[in-house]
Formats: sequence, C-alpha cells, structure tokens
Amino acid sequence: MAAGEAVTPASVSVSQAVHWASRILEEAGVETPVNDALLLMAHAYGVDLSDIRKFMVMGESLSTSPEPESPAAVSTEISGAPRQTEPPYPGFDSHLVFQSFRESLKRRANREPLQYILGQAPFRFLDLQVGPGVFIPRPETEAVVQAAIDWLDEHGLSSHRIVDLCAGSGAIGLSLVTEVRGAEVWAVEQSDEAYSWAAKNRESVLKEDIAAGYNYHLVKGDATSTTFLNELDGTIDLVVSNPPYVPENQIPEQAEVRDYDPDLSLYGGSVDGLRIPQKLVVRAASLLRAGGALVMEHDISQGKALVDFALNHGFASASTGMDLTGRPRYLLAELG
Repeated sequence: MAAGEAVTPASVSVSQAVHWASRILEEAGVETPVNDALLLMAHAYGVDLSDIRKFMVMGESLSTSPEPESPAAVSTEISGAPRQTEPPYPGFDSHLVFQSFRESLKRRANREPLQYILGQAPFRFLDLQVGPGVFIPRPETEAVVQAAIDWLDEHGLSSHRIVDLCAGSGAIGLSLVTEVRGAEVWAVEQSDEAYSWAAKNRESVLKEDIAAGYNYHLVKGDATSTTFLNELDGTIDLVVSNPPYVPENQIPEQAEVRDYDPDLSLYGGSVDGLRIPQKLVVRAASLLRAGGALVMEHDISQGKALVDFALNHGFASASTGMDLTGRPRYLLAELG
C-alpha cells in the first residue's frame, strides 16, 4: 500500500493502516514513525497501545469495534492517551474514528509535537497536560528533579521550602511536591499560556493528592525579577529551574522544537544563551537561606561559565551535574 493511496476503514486492517501511517511519518522526517503511528491509532480508538498491537496480530480491520476486557479498564489512562470513559460499542463509528486518526496523522506529519496531539506528556510519575503555548518537558529534566531530591535527602530536612523558577507546565515543581512529602513549592511562570497549563496540571494533582496540591503555589510573574516574591527572600531551602538557555544564534534543527516550543521558553536572551540563567542565579542567591542550594538546567556548553558565575555571585560551592547520557546538564550550587 503506497503512502498516498486512499485508505478506508473497511478496506484495510489495523496493521496495514499503522504501516501506511508510519511510512507517511517517515517521509515527513519524524524520528519515531512506527511508535508515533501506534500511539495516534490508540488515541483515535481510545484504547490501550497493547489493544492496538493485539488488533494487529489478530488481523482486525479498522471497522472492528474495540472491546476492552472490562468497562473498568476503559476508564484508566494509559500510554499517554486517555481511554474513553464509555465503551465505544454499540454505536461505534469506524469512519469517525478513522477520520480522527487521519487528522492526527496530518498534524504529526506537519511535525506538530506528538505530545500536543495526544494532549499529554509523561514526566517521572506524572502525566502532564500539554498543548500549544507550553514547553514540552524533556527526559533530561528528570535528572534535574532527581538531583534536587537527592540534595534534599542528603541534608535530611524535616520540611522543605522550594521555589521553581520558570515553571512551564509545572513538571519540576509538581514532581517535587508529590515525591517529597511535606514539601511546599512556589512555582513562578510569566507566560499566560504556560501558566494556564501549569494550573490545569496542579488541578489534576489536587484531585489525586490533596495535600500535595495545596502545597503547590502557582504564581504569575517574572522569575528574574529581584522584587517578585521578595517576601520569601532568605527562607528557601532549594531553588530549582529549567530556564530558557538556548543561545540565540543556535536555532534548533528539529521542527517540533523550532516551530512549536515557545521562544520564551527556549532562548536564553543572548548570543551565548546565558543572560537569563545568570539572572536566575542572582535571584536564587536572594531567595535561599544560608546553606541552601540551586539546581538549574543548562545547555551542554554552559557548565563552566555558570559554575564561575555562581561562585562570583554569593555561592560557596558550585559544580556541574551530568544527565543520563553523560552530558553536562545542570548547575548545583550551594549558598555559603
């Protein structure tokens, strides 16, 4: 079946449709065409990814109504795609499902991020709601969260006061408030769109974990301002941030990043990308109590510059931490 050939629910199997879709995505330059085609199909059907794989093995056609093992299974969220709250049968309309699949496929072939289409992005133990206007959380940022948790564990604090600067979708702060019991987190975000997504994710956490949700304080403002949240100055144990840090002359090659991630969340405000990160180092020094720490993500080229800057702006020690691929990824600095 050629990529441009007409496809209808009655004419092909699920397996054929997935292969057809994956070829379209591959031709469009998508890095993981098969995985994305499978997830888009599962999203359109409103079923688990494993159900799609089962349909493929069994040779089911696109017109087959998926029948989960139990109605309870239908209500769970899986594989980045929420299941439908009601079984899609009877009254299952294969044409509407396939139309939804084709529309999602077209969006992905245009290099719109998969997470925007699915409406979710997994991050550590959370499924975050994401969409246009918010930076999609990356796996490397999970290492930043882990470094923050490790620092808190090492210092054995009975309670934790944390500030998340440049909160975006809320990935860092919400991970910390749910994983570090008793932590209180203030999350600062300037963008209206990103703030809205973080608020949605805070509400989702609140439904599952009331204590954590109430300990997460989302505030709108400029994270680099020396006067914003100044009532917290000198009282914070840990500042964590994934700021904009891409050098302005290094426009990302990946279309999903270049064309869809907000510029406000990408570029660091200068040719070397250090202008905003350096402002956040200064702001963190004011927020932190004596002995407190800053954990901040950065570009792999910025490690030494930020270590030196931190040591020259109030921090007694500073070092560069590595991400899961062994690349220099974050600053860990402790206030004297």
